[in-house]
Amino acid sequence: MPYGYNREAPRLAIQVGRYAHAKQFKRMRKSLKTLCTRVGRVYRDVERQIGGLPETQQAQGKNLLPRVQRILTQKPKDKNKLYALHAPEVSCISKGKARTPYEFGCKVTVAVTAKEGWVVGMRALQGNPWDGHTLAETLEQVSILANQTPKIAVVDKGYRGVEIAGIQILRSGQRRGITKSLRALIHRRSAIEPIIGHMKSDGRLQRNPLKGELGDALHAVLCGAGQNIRWLLKQLRLFCARNLRWLFSLDWPQTLDQFAVA
Repeated sequence: MPYGYNREAPRLAIQVGRYAHAKQFKRMRKSLKTLCTRVGRVYRDVERQIGGLPETQQAQGKNLLPRVQRILTQKPKDKNKLYALHAPEVSCISKGKARTPYEFGCKVTVAVTAKEGWVVGMRALQGNPWDGHTLAETLEQVSILANQTPKIAVVDKGYRGVEIAGIQILRSGQRRGITKSLRALIHRRSAIEPIIGHMKSDGRLQRNPLKGELGDALHAVLCGAGQNIRWLLKQLRLFCARNLRWLFSLDWPQTLDQFAVA
């Protein structure tokens, strides 16, 4: 890449993000068009001169050039767009929130116990599938890890319309045929939200340092295991604190003379 482009391209990328955040879309499109022009020039130059490079660099270039061409030719309404050169498996996930309308990464399903909050299932799902299509795979993983099949699964409204043989599906906001005990169980579904928040902030679920689809799968399982380990350590700290409090509350003798001599 020419020296001037090394300085100009990052500056244009920053401008595109700032204009998009300020909703100045005409300026954003102008900067984006300029950036695509610069990338296209370098892409065509590398494509012409790739035959004169060493074999190792030729292999890297042949792996990278199709991705660059895909980014230059894709349209906003296209499906299966490429969002990152280093991670082509990244998907755009709609959040529906004003602060974060979209997230770019891999969707992960989380299964926890209803009372204690132990993580009994986590798996990465490539391609941004619909939540209802992931429930059977999640419950299958829970059955394998917990060595027993759950009888009741409490989910949110995104799983509406899903039925699994032998398992009772309870959804948030469900009214028909719900007893008092089942209603309390449905209310427990919201307890998974702080668990996910702790895994994102404390367990590094927010950003995956591992590469590829295999890295996404391993990272999801490790984050679930880390959450359980942190919960165990918390219980051990509480146990030690209660025992120390009990020991300090006892009336210990002040001197050795107060001990009974056998």
